[in-house]
Amino acid sequence: MKKYAFYPGCAPKGAAIESYISAKTVMDKLGIDYTEPVSFSCCGAGNVEEVKPYVALGINARNLAIAEKEERDIITICSTCYLELKKAKKQLTENERLKEEMNEILSETGLRYEGKVEVKLLHQVILDEYEEKISSMVTNKLKNLKVYPFYGCHTIRPRDIIGYDDPENPSSLERLIKLLGATPVSGARRILCCGFHASFSASEIAMKLTGLNLKEAHDMDADCVITPCPLCHLNMDANQKKALNTIKSQFIMPVLHVQQLIGLAIGLSPEEVALQKNVIPALYIV
Repeated sequence: MKKYAFYPGCAPKGAAIESYISAKTVMDKLGIDYTEPVSFSCCGAGNVEEVKPYVALGINARNLAIAEKEERDIITICSTCYLELKKAKKQLTENERLKEEMNEILSETGLRYEGKVEVKLLHQVILDEYEEKISSMVTNKLKNLKVYPFYGCHTIRPRDIIGYDDPENPSSLERLIKLLGATPVSGARRILCCGFHASFSASEIAMKLTGLNLKEAHDMDADCVITPCPLCHLNMDANQKKALNTIKSQFIMPVLHVQQLIGLAIGLSPEEVALQKNVIPALYIV
């Protein structure tokens, strides 16, 4: 098995703390070999890139170099961090001059980036390396559960940067749901935007997007939604009531982080995956 440097991102260490808690618990349970370098910094979330693209690249070249110095790949639980790190890796791979410029700056901190480190989301690592182990650990508690997988944007797009799943018809979350003993219910909106990054500039549009995504899951009789993205989770969980009011609809739809569902499937308690910290009540699904 590969060794990883855990890059949780900002949201899982703050507003989505249940994402961080459940990820660490699941990784420990599976025996994933990981460290959590304290010197990692915020990826910039695309916001820094809009104003200072060179600075944004430098930030993530440094993050990549930190993992590379430990001879570890990066494992993350934030789709936006995933995209920003993958984007930086692609830029540095395709532009040798730019890479050397970054390395000249990094040399002041004793770091150098050679391009050896890979970046993966937690559910990708589990599907690629721990499928057999997960299968042997799964209990039957989820066998009657219908789960709507929500990919959102940065888990699957842009194709030329992400390159893991088919952005038009992804299947990795459906594979995972089946592996965990539950039943996937997949709708067309599962690959659409949740609206999070428009929340501050176009709040009503963002809430409408979120509400329509949740309504599709509800209309398909899903028991819950899962997502690998903590920002999608914030919009669909913490902002659920507001989103549903925007589309003039009322129901309750539990929204879980991918690792919360994984943990429940392999015998962890709801408390161990911090299910009680979700805004929308989710304890009743198990």
